[in-house]
Amino acid sequence: SCDATQLCNCSSMGLDFVPPGITGKITVLNLAHNRIKHIRSQDLQQAVNLRALLLQSNEISSIDKDSFCSLGKLELLDLSNNSLAHLYPAWFGHLFSLQHLHLQGNSYRDLGESSPFSSLRNLSSLHLGNPQFSTIRQGNFEGIEFLDKLWIDGGNLSQYEPGSLKLIKKINHMIINVRSINIFSAIVMDILHSVTWLEVRKIAFSIPAEMQLFRVMSSSFAKKISFKQTLLTDATVPEIVSILEDMPQLVEVEMIDCRLLGTGRWQTHIKANQSHTLRVLTIEKLSIEEFYLFTDLHAVQGLLSLLTKVTVENTKVFLVPCRLSQQLLSLEYLDLSANLLGDQSLEHSACQGGWPSLQTLNLSQNSLSDLEMTVKSLSHLRNLILLDISQNNFGDIPDVCEWPQTLKHLNLSSTQIPKLTTCIPPTLEVLDVSANNLKEFGLQLPFLKELYLAKNQLKALPGAAPVPNLVAMSIRRNKLNGFSREEFESFRKMELLDASDNNFICSCEFLSFIHHEAGIAQVLVGWPDKYVCDSPLAVRGAQVGAVHLSLMECHRSLVVSSICVLLFLVILILVAVGYKYHVVWYLRMTWAWLQAKRKPKRAPLKDICYDAFVSYSENDSDWVENIMVRELEQACPPFRLCLHKRDFVPGKWIVDNIIDSIEKSHKTLFVLSEHFVQSEWCKYELDFSHFRLFDENNDAAILVLLEPIQSKAIPKRFCKLRKIMNTKTYLEWPLEEEQQEMFWFNLKIALKS
Repeated sequence: SCDATQLCNCSSMGLDFVPPGITGKITVLNLAHNRIKHIRSQDLQQAVNLRALLLQSNEISSIDKDSFCSLGKLELLDLSNNSLAHLYPAWFGHLFSLQHLHLQGNSYRDLGESSPFSSLRNLSSLHLGNPQFSTIRQGNFEGIEFLDKLWIDGGNLSQYEPGSLKLIKKINHMIINVRSINIFSAIVMDILHSVTWLEVRKIAFSIPAEMQLFRVMSSSFAKKISFKQTLLTDATVPEIVSILEDMPQLVEVEMIDCRLLGTGRWQTHIKANQSHTLRVLTIEKLSIEEFYLFTDLHAVQGLLSLLTKVTVENTKVFLVPCRLSQQLLSLEYLDLSANLLGDQSLEHSACQGGWPSLQTLNLSQNSLSDLEMTVKSLSHLRNLILLDISQNNFGDIPDVCEWPQTLKHLNLSSTQIPKLTTCIPPTLEVLDVSANNLKEFGLQLPFLKELYLAKNQLKALPGAAPVPNLVAMSIRRNKLNGFSREEFESFRKMELLDASDNNFICSCEFLSFIHHEAGIAQVLVGWPDKYVCDSPLAVRGAQVGAVHLSLMECHRSLVVSSICVLLFLVILILVAVGYKYHVVWYLRMTWAWLQAKRKPKRAPLKDICYDAFVSYSENDSDWVENIMVRELEQACPPFRLCLHKRDFVPGKWIVDNIIDSIEKSHKTLFVLSEHFVQSEWCKYELDFSHFRLFDENNDAAILVLLEPIQSKAIPKRFCKLRKIMNTKTYLEWPLEEEQQEMFWFNLKIALKS
C-alpha cells in the first residue's frame, strides 16, 4: 500500500486494527474509513518519521495513553468521526511538531477539566465539536497562543465559561457553529481582539430582543465576517447592519447560503454611521422566498458608496435600482452572475451615473438575449476593462455595437452565437468565444493577445494577419483536419497553441515539415498522445517522395477505432447470447455445484447450527421477518432460523454462504410466491437443497406456498421446483385467521420431523 514517497494508503480496506509492519520509513499513513476500534501502544511505535496520520471515519473508542509517544515528527493527526467519549492530554503529550488536529464528529461532551492541548506549542489548526458537545471550561485551551484556524462545531453547546478562549492571543480564521445567542455572545466577548476572520454558521438571528446580545460584535477588531447557513428577518437586519457598520476594522462581509424572511421593508429604519473601512460585500445563494416583492433597498443605499467589490451571485436578482447603482461611487468589481437580469432590467440597473468607477463586470448566467441592447446599456461605463456575459442566449449579433472604449477582456462563451461580426470591439486584448456555433473566424483585432475558440465548428486555423500580436490560442475540440506550412509559419511567434481533440489527417508533407522545423514543434503545446501524425523516427531526413507510410502509421485513429468497434460488437453479441441463454448463470452454477459435490455428504451433527434455512424473495421479507420469524423463534421451545440478512458472513461469497447455511441446517424452508420464481438467488438455494434432497435421500425441503403460483409464471429453469411440488406435500398460507393456527401447527411438526 506504500508508494515511492513512503505514503501508505490503507483506507477503505475493512481493517479491524492497525496493520503490523509499520516501519520508520513511512511518512504518511492513511487508515481512514476502516473499522478500527482500538489504538494500542505498540501499533505505531516504530513510525518515528511519520508526518501525517489519518484515522478519520473509523470506530475508534479507545486509545492507549502512550500510543503516539514515538510520533515526535507528526504534523497532521485526524481522529474525526470516531467514537471517542473522552479526550486525554497524555495522547498529545509527545506530539511536539503537531500543526493540524481534527477531533470533530466524536462523542465527547467536553474537553475535560484542564487543557488536552497544553503541550502542542506548534498547533496551527484545531477542529472540535460534535452533536453531543455541550461544555467549554476555563483552561481548556491553555498552552495555545496562536491558531491559524479554529473550528468549533457546537450546535448543542449549552455551557461556556467566560474567559475560556481569551488565552489564545491570535486566531486568523475562526469558524463557530452555535445555536444559542447567549453562548455566541459570550464567545465573541473573549475573541474581540484576537480574531481576524470570524465565520458564523447555522445560527438564527430572528428575535429582535436577542440582538442586544449580538451588539458586542460592534467592538470586534475582526477584518472579515462571514455568515453561512444563517437565518435573518426583516426585524433583525437593521440591527445587524448597524453592528457591522460600527466595527472599527471591518473590511469584508460575506453571506453564503443564508435565508432571509422578509421583503426588505425594514420595521425600523437603519440607523448606522457609514463604515470607513468596509470595502467588500459578497452574497451567494441568499434565499428570499418572496424575492419578487423585495423593495428597492433605499434604507441602505447611503451606506454603500465606499464599497469597491460587490458579489451578489445566484440570489434571483432581477433588478438593481438606479438610485442604488448611482450610490456605488467607488465600485470597481461587480459580480451579478447566475441571476435573473434581463435586457430591460439591465438598462435600468446600469443607468446613467451608475457604477462610475466600475472596471470588472460579470453578468454570466442571466437572462440576457439582445447583445445590442446589452452593450448599449453598458456603453457609458468609461472605466470598464473586463466584461463577462457568457452563458446567456444572444443568438445572432448585429454588425455595429457601442462598447466602452476601455474594454480589453470580453467573454462571450456559450451564448449561441452562430457568426462573429464587426460588433466585436477592436480594442480587445482577450476574447473568449468558446462553445458557440462558429464555423469561421476572420475578425481584425490588432491588439488581441489571447483567443479562445474551443468547442466550435472551425475547420481551419484563423488567419494570422488580422491578429498580429496573438500570443496564445486555444482551438480545442473543433473540426480541424490539419495545418499547412503557411499557417504554421504565420503563427511562429505564438507561445501557446492548444489544438488537441480535433480530426487531424496525416500527410507526408506535414510529417516532414513538422520534423524538420524544430521551432514549430514548440508551438504545439497541449497536443494529445493520440495525434495521428506522431510518425516514427525513421522518416526524419528522408525525402518526401521516398516516405511510404503504412495504413496503421498514417490512419492510426481510424484503424484503432475500427478494431475497437469490431471488438465491441463481438463482445456485445457474446453478452446478448449469454444473457438470453443464461450462460453466466450456468457457469457460476456449475462451479458452485462442483464445490458442493467435493464437500462431505452431510455436515457432522456438531456443526448443525439451525433448525431451518429460510429461502425467500426480498419482496416477501415483510411476511417472513415480521410474521413467520416472530411466530417460530418465539415458540416454546423456540426454533433457530437462518436468514440471509442476519446470519450470512459479511465479505464471504454469497454462493458459499448459501451452501454453508443449507449444510448447517436440519431443514430448508422455501417461501414460494410469484416473486420467488423470479429470483436468481432463490433458484440457487433451491438447486443446492435439491442436491441434498436426492444425494442423501431425506426430507430436507419444506415448501410454504405464500400465494397461488400460476404454472405459466414458473420459468423453465425452475424445473426442479415443478418436480418437488409434484412429489412433496406443501403448506399453503391461509388468509383466514382461524385457519392460520393449524398452519403454524403443521409447520412446526414439519420442522421437528
